[in-house]
Amino acid sequence: FSFLLYLLLAIKNMSDSEGGSSAASDAPKRTEATEKIDKPRDRDRDRDRGRDRRSRERDRRDRRDRDRDRDRQRDGDRDRKDDRGRDREREKEKEELVERDPRAEARARGKKKEEMAPTQMRTGGAYIPPARLRAMQKDVKDKASEQYQRMAWDALKKSINGLVNKVNIPNIQNIVLELFQENLVRGRGLVCRSIMKAQMASQTFTHVYAALIAIINTKFPQIGELLLKRLILQFRRTYRRNDKASCLGVSKFIAHLCNQQVGHELLALEILSLLLETPTDDSVEVAIAFLKEVGLFLSEISPRGLHAIFERLRSVLHDGNLDKRVQYMIEVMFAVRKDGFKDYPRVVEGLDLVEENDQITHMLSLTSETDAEQLLDVFKYDQQFEQNEEKYREIRNEILGDDSGEDDDDDSDDDDDDD
Repeated sequence: FSFLLYLLLAIKNMSDSEGGSSAASDAPKRTEATEKIDKPRDRDRDRDRGRDRRSRERDRRDRRDRDRDRDRQRDGDRDRKDDRGRDREREKEKEELVERDPRAEARARGKKKEEMAPTQMRTGGAYIPPARLRAMQKDVKDKASEQYQRMAWDALKKSINGLVNKVNIPNIQNIVLELFQENLVRGRGLVCRSIMKAQMASQTFTHVYAALIAIINTKFPQIGELLLKRLILQFRRTYRRNDKASCLGVSKFIAHLCNQQVGHELLALEILSLLLETPTDDSVEVAIAFLKEVGLFLSEISPRGLHAIFERLRSVLHDGNLDKRVQYMIEVMFAVRKDGFKDYPRVVEGLDLVEENDQITHMLSLTSETDAEQLLDVFKYDQQFEQNEEKYREIRNEILGDDSGEDDDDDSDDDDDDD
């Protein structure tokens, strides 16, 4: 009996131990199963959240688009109202301008600029062939009309520009005679503008342009004075802007005008004093270039002033505050002075065309108030056009002789007959 009881207890313990181990082994299986079931659920939940977020963003974007379209429609209605108001204002302005401006009438009828009469355009408009221009001039018989005067102004401008661009040492005398054929009193602003523009474009011909102005200055001193005024104003402007290239060109032109005695020697000394007052590399370089051109003239007219300028250069050189290159230029300038400026003549051979007693020198200062008279460069209607043209014709005949004027008239008549 005890043996049987012991056996039953052993069997019971074995069964209890097997049941515990099976329960422990089933626990991880249940967790793995639950994880397999929960993962798809989490993915579905995340997907639903993403869909909800995208749908909310889509709704928000749609609302912004609707608001933007509403604002555009509102702005478009406002712009259309403004356009209608502007159209009404333009129509009123057209009606007012038609009575005053003949070009406005063409625009009011819807014509393009090319369809308007070329003589009604501004100066420097579309190119007109010479044959067509002559035909138009024949059609316009009233010399007192603005249309005829504008055509005469355009012809004067083209003629002056062409003659200035052709001038050089061999033909300067012929160019001067042809220039005197034009009305230089009326076109004095055009002459100064054309010469300044040509000189800045080709500075190697500066001595030629200076000789041309020197000849014109003997007969029309107001042209030489006007050119000198504009050059002084331009020099001041370029000096304030520290524009070394333009300052070199303008100062070179002033130097050659002083060599031709169109400008006074005090103007040259004032320019040198200004450039060396507060010396910098650029200002000393401009001063040396200017001194090379005008040094021989100053040594003959004002040797004391030239000596003072070289003393100032000596003190600047001893200070040693400049670049080595500029210091070497100063040393070269002293060597040029020692040689007597033999490589820099006052007037080139072939350009000494004006007698010293005939030349008119203008006493203009660098600090004086000057007026450039820019209105002389643009067309202006002249109520006494025929009388002024007749006066200039008399002046031209006095300068060139009566025969030249008659020959020119005969030549022009022959050209018209040939055309």
